Formats: sequence, structure tokens, C-alpha cells
Amino acid sequence: MKYDAVIFDLDGVICHTDLYHFKAWSRIADKLGIYFDEKINNRLRGVSRMESLEILLENYNGEIAEVEKIMYAEEKNNQYKELLKELSPANLSIEVKDTLDALRLKGIKLAIGSSSQNAKFILKQIGLENYFDAITDGCDIMHSKPNPEVFIKAARKLNEEPERCLVVEDSVAGIQAAKSGGMESAAIGDAVSSPIANYHLHEFRDLLKIID
Repeated sequence: MKYDAVIFDLDGVICHTDLYHFKAWSRIADKLGIYFDEKINNRLRGVSRMESLEILLENYNGEIAEVEKIMYAEEKNNQYKELLKELSPANLSIEVKDTLDALRLKGIKLAIGSSSQNAKFILKQIGLENYFDAITDGCDIMHSKPNPEVFIKAARKLNEEPERCLVVEDSVAGIQAAKSGGMESAAIGDAVSSPIANYHLHEFRDLLKIID
């Protein structure tokens, strides 16, 4: 199938900010006396901040008022944003940039479909602020992945039908979202375990083998 557009998740696909998420959530977990490890952190991929907090609180013995939950979620985000200031164009790999440039030369539209409300700031930090044809992030959606809303809205911004878009994701929830939205998907990173992904990428540049 020929694709007219590629919609990318951001964290773990275009760049890697997992460590910053892990550090920020670890600080909240420590404050609450909650056990937290990388396995739990992986469950937070592609999930909204409040939903991530609820996953974290599965290991909390007690009750927390809604106003406190909002406070902890905001505290996590503030710490995460401070850590994101360490990002620079050096965090964008040559492989990713060269692949994106090659897709552009093929006439493929490029978009970001991320649940993160910090997506635009991250893109600015790594030097891709004005690179993509469309950006849909956590500020634009009501439902996080596996709901397909973020990808459907990205396709609309590109003026493309879902079936003409390929989604690139590193989370199982993102692969599920793509399928629910009527889009095919290419899994990378942790998402390669998903049996419903249409393609499995060993390297980011493998995208060029799919879109020839």
C-alpha cells in the first residue's frame, strides 16, 4: 500500500525522554512511599498524566483526594519540564533526521501524534519546532491512547484519510490506537511485541523500506 503520510509518536520514536519521565515519576513515588520500577514505567507509555498517576497509585495503601491527585500530577509535570531543559539538538539522532528528510523528499507528509502536553516544547528543544506538517498533542485531545483520537485528529490536520496514513509507535497502546483509527502501523522499540502491528522496525531507517 502507498502511504501519503506518516504520523509519529514522539517519546521513544523521534527522541527518547523515557529517562526523564522515569526520574520525575520516581520522585513522586518516593514522596508517597510507593514502589516504582521500569516495568511500571513502561505501562505509562502513551498514557495521559492523570491516568499514569492512577497506575502509580495502584501500589498505594490509602486514599488520596482528587485535589491532591491533581497536585501530584502537576508536580510531576513541573519536574519533568525542568529535566526536559537538558534536551538539545544533540538528542536527535542522525539516523532519525536523515530518515525524516528522506521521507520528505519522497513527498510524504509528516505529523506528530503524541499524548504529551509537552510535545511542542520537546520538538523546540531538539530543533524540530517547525519541521512537521501537523502536530497533535495532549493539549488537543480528551482521550489518550489506546483511544485513536490523537491519530485521527493528526490525519485531519493533514487532510488525509486514515487508510492513507502510517503510524509509527513504540507503545502497545499506540499500536492499538492506530488499528482502532483505521490506520496501519509500524512498531519500534517495546511495541515490536504487538502482534497487531503491520510492520516491525529493527531500526528507524527501516521505514524507508516500507515507503519506497
